[in-house]
Amino acid sequence: MQRLRAVLGGASPRKAPRRRVLRWLRVPGYAVLCWIALGIALAGTEQMGRYDLGTELAVLTGFAQGAAVVLALWRPVPAWTLSLAGTVVAAVAARPALQGHPLPGPNWPWPTAAVLAHALVLLTVALRVRGRLSLAALGGTAFTTWVVQGLIGGATYTSTGMAAVAIFGAVVLVGTAFRGLGEARTQLVEQETLTAEERARRTVLEERNRIARELHDVVAHHMSVISIQAQVAPHLVDDPSEELKENLAGIRENALEALAELRRVLGVLRSENPEDPYGLGAAGSGTAPDTPQPTLDRLDALIDNTRAAGLHVVAEVRGEAPGYPPGVQLSAYRIVQEALSNALRHAPGSQVRVGITHAAHGVHLEVANSRPRGPVRASPGAGHGLLGMRERAAMLGGHVTAHPTLHGGFMVSAFLPKDGVAAPPDQDPGTPEGLELVFPDDPPPAAGTAPGAGLPGRGSEPPRTKTGDASPTTDEGTR
Repeated sequence: MQRLRAVLGGASPRKAPRRRVLRWLRVPGYAVLCWIALGIALAGTEQMGRYDLGTELAVLTGFAQGAAVVLALWRPVPAWTLSLAGTVVAAVAARPALQGHPLPGPNWPWPTAAVLAHALVLLTVALRVRGRLSLAALGGTAFTTWVVQGLIGGATYTSTGMAAVAIFGAVVLVGTAFRGLGEARTQLVEQETLTAEERARRTVLEERNRIARELHDVVAHHMSVISIQAQVAPHLVDDPSEELKENLAGIRENALEALAELRRVLGVLRSENPEDPYGLGAAGSGTAPDTPQPTLDRLDALIDNTRAAGLHVVAEVRGEAPGYPPGVQLSAYRIVQEALSNALRHAPGSQVRVGITHAAHGVHLEVANSRPRGPVRASPGAGHGLLGMRERAAMLGGHVTAHPTLHGGFMVSAFLPKDGVAAPPDQDPGTPEGLELVFPDDPPPAAGTAPGAGLPGRGSEPPRTKTGDASPTTDEGTR
């Protein structure tokens, strides 16, 4: 219940104890400020003796200054009013005592304790309220000082009006600067929070769009088959009954309605201009919104687009392709697409080999690139390419392996079961024979060079290779 209240109140249950700790940490500061206020009150009362004020008035004006310092923590503007009023009352009441006072006269109209108290109050005002209000308080203080000293005046005294106003101005300037810095930091934190939330929301929406498109294309295929079979079925039976015709017509009508609903939902969720920065989708600048999800038959177009982007790609297909389910074909296409996209990002100018092996249990995919031949620029991707490959393969009962090659290249190999169900461990075909970790067109390492010396950031450490469904040895944030 407490956790629910914290969420509804906008505060995390983890932040509540932290706020209580911060609240308790303020207590020593409050105690120190109260002692300072008491010292100001006592010093003001003693200094008022030079003004020849009565005991009651001296105590009243002195403690008014001290109370204003404490009150400024919660009510800055009333505290400023109380501090200024106490100083004006003391200065006007002390004016008769200035007649015939021996030189040098007392500090007037601002005694030292009053200057200190009013400076603390103005600092709090500048930190707690808007800049215009703090400037108005400074202006009101300066105007009141000019009226008391310039218009009303006194006989024999040491003028403190100009010095006090200068000190107050510096204090307000410092307080306003700190307030502006705090507001800037708060706005920056809020903007970063909003940016992170917007980025997360956009990522979720993009993922939903992708899932909606893929779901539509997979389901639409089966629904279309059902509709066609329901339409053709009456012609395959001699003298079909009217009930059979009506049932088949109802099946076909329901299938067509389901297709129409799918198209309407997809029209809402589909992006208007899907981005394809590497041109790995359909031919052209991007994938058309209504283009069906790709299959293995479109790998030739994908490889041609990759060659046009500046990579030398060699493709090799072994075996006859059986009838894979749409999900397997789509995942195979996406894995090859992401591997080629990674090669474009991280190995510009390299040579890439794409191998597709159709086996009895499923399809083996292998994408290997040589070391980059040009400068590697910062990647514009989100850094989740390998994670997405592994999730796609795991969803279908397959596995993905990603690792560097011996000569500084990179290899991604995957296996997707034919029926989308993971094979038992004793029947898992694993990695196909002939898998090479050395790119065939790479020059051999120089004599005396340890294996793996060409790998960036690894020195003489040999590359670690893994097969099966183990995690890749490279950092997923960079591929």
